[in-house]
Amino acid sequence: MNRLRELRQQKHFSVKADLSRTELSKRTGISTSMIESIEIGRRNPGIKTLIALADYFDVSIDYLVGRSDVR
Repeated sequence: MNRLRELRQQKHFSVKADLSRTELSKRTGISTSMIESIEIGRRNPGIKTLIALADYFDVSIDYLVGRSDVR
């Protein structure tokens, strides 16, 4: 899911600190390996994971999964 990687990188630039997969994992409760698997397209996230990511990045689930360009 390219949007997850994009959002993580944008967060990095907005706070001028590295938002690594490890840090995102700590902040969302999603394992680092799950975040990596989602980013490279190996796994599809479940609804609880999607909700956690959308809430953290303050975007809609539709935006996160690429169904909308409106955050």
